[in-house]
Amino acid sequence: MPVGLGTRAQLTVDGHVRPQQRAQFCIPLCLGDAEPAGYGQPATRRGFHTYFVTHLPSSSLHPDSGRFHGPGHKLPRDASEPHTQSPGSAPAVSIPNMPIRDMTVVRIPLRRAKHHFGTATARGNRPYNEDADQAGIVNMPAFAKRAPTSVKQKPGEPTVAGSTLGDPQIFYFGVFDGHGGVQCSHFLRDELHGYIEEAAAEFGLQSSLRKKNPWEVTSRMVTRRQALDNVRMKGPNEVKEDAELPSREGDTGFVKAPRHGDPLPSAKSEPVEVSDYKKAISLKKGLVQDYRASIGGYFRRFQPEHFNLSDDGDNNTISIEEALEYAFLRADLDFVSAQARKVDPDDSRVSDRPVNNDEILGKPHATPSGHSIGGTTRFKGGSTASIVLISTPTPAPFWHPGAHSSIIVAHVGDTRVLLCDTATGLAQPLTSDHHPTTPGESRRLRRYAPAGSMVSGDSFGEERIAGLANSRAFGDIKSKRIGVSAEPEITRVELGPAQYSFIVLMSDGISGTLSDQEIVDVIKEAKTPEEGARRVVDYATEVSDDGDNATCQVVRLGGWERRSEGGLGSLGTKEFRDARRAEAQDPRRRRGKL
Repeated sequence: MPVGLGTRAQLTVDGHVRPQQRAQFCIPLCLGDAEPAGYGQPATRRGFHTYFVTHLPSSSLHPDSGRFHGPGHKLPRDASEPHTQSPGSAPAVSIPNMPIRDMTVVRIPLRRAKHHFGTATARGNRPYNEDADQAGIVNMPAFAKRAPTSVKQKPGEPTVAGSTLGDPQIFYFGVFDGHGGVQCSHFLRDELHGYIEEAAAEFGLQSSLRKKNPWEVTSRMVTRRQALDNVRMKGPNEVKEDAELPSREGDTGFVKAPRHGDPLPSAKSEPVEVSDYKKAISLKKGLVQDYRASIGGYFRRFQPEHFNLSDDGDNNTISIEEALEYAFLRADLDFVSAQARKVDPDDSRVSDRPVNNDEILGKPHATPSGHSIGGTTRFKGGSTASIVLISTPTPAPFWHPGAHSSIIVAHVGDTRVLLCDTATGLAQPLTSDHHPTTPGESRRLRRYAPAGSMVSGDSFGEERIAGLANSRAFGDIKSKRIGVSAEPEITRVELGPAQYSFIVLMSDGISGTLSDQEIVDVIKEAKTPEEGARRVVDYATEVSDDGDNATCQVVRLGGWERRSEGGLGSLGTKEFRDARRAEAQDPRRRRGKL
């Protein structure tokens, strides 16, 4: 019998309506009632920008052999095109208080800027590729910490334009590793950035640069060459003890599973003002209540790590970490709720349900893009995710050697993010794997006692929770109640001039096969980030035993030009990598592993 207006019903995971009855997993639905906090019809928003807007010297677009062109910016001229501002739909193109004579405003697709960004993916031995990745610009206020000095660029150096909010553009990179299918990883690829933008807008976040003029130039200047020369390189003997080099097993000589180092500690969060503090508190409380009422189990007692739910504070500030955690949790709840409304393909009574069942029970969830979530039947898989946001306090792009920048990493699952330290050449992890037996995850799962009994070993000796290798993930509708959540691990890093050479994002098809140091050493030997990403994927696919999907993104940072000079350079793992390749090509040795 159809549910009428004003009638409250609950939709359980078996797809049947049970009025006023608590099920194992239920989503309260009520036509005509108030919608959950933060949920509603999407406001008109711009499409996601997979390009960035920049100012290039006109001479770089129309070269004149008789004119000095300045240092090569290496941005792809053939991929750039003149940019025309449309109100409210694109980044601002003017730079206040800076001379723009002989400068042309262009937009450049990130995936074509191979000297600054590279991405590669491979299916491996799997039937299809469940990985996804994304790169572009998000429209949100700057969160960068003000740099102590300004950056002076030489003639002919490009500058990144501002956002619609007047701040330098915020760059967004993400890798998503799906399991059980592609619906969740593709949902995150297409929608997660929109949830982040919406959270920033709904919270009323203000720019971290608003109290001062972000374009102000001080008397002290740092040039490209000065910034690179100021990096004090360390020699091989100084970094040997800190290097996490791969090793081999006993007498067999076979490669051990890679050991990953501990992630860098997060820098102190920078509180930012919000336009309506009470609304921000209400949104966070509403989301927590939605989880408790909709899912229950673990979420009846959970307290998001970065949420401050106190409404008696004197200052109207929150952190960007709170907005990111809200976006992750909101996206996960919307995805799981949408799946609970759908037909279970394993239900023998599917044919008894009306074809317009979703419209009868409640209006479909609205994503930031306005597109529907998933297919016509319930998706029971999920996805891990790692995203990186980069904000700069000045118009100088984050890849300029003299630029300061702030990086925020939000991470769920076993995808991975690394930095390469310019001075030492060592890999610096920014994430940790969310597996049920790691100390941090064990403590979190103990908050809900039955979760401990759901952890068991598989035939390969790996611990799993309800059959899942990851204790944090998006989706996985059947495991939500025991604590498989999308609460992100968030790390903030403040980057000095040329302090790091590049940042790497990857799926576990790479990090599960290669050590951190192997990955950064492979990239050091590449000429461009695009070539580096391709080499990492090729190497991981070549030496992998399980042939998992492999996806890698490489983002150039200020120290790129000196990436091979610090510490052991790329030679620390060179001999080991050559041996692994030889081993992978020897069928007799590979049979010994089976």
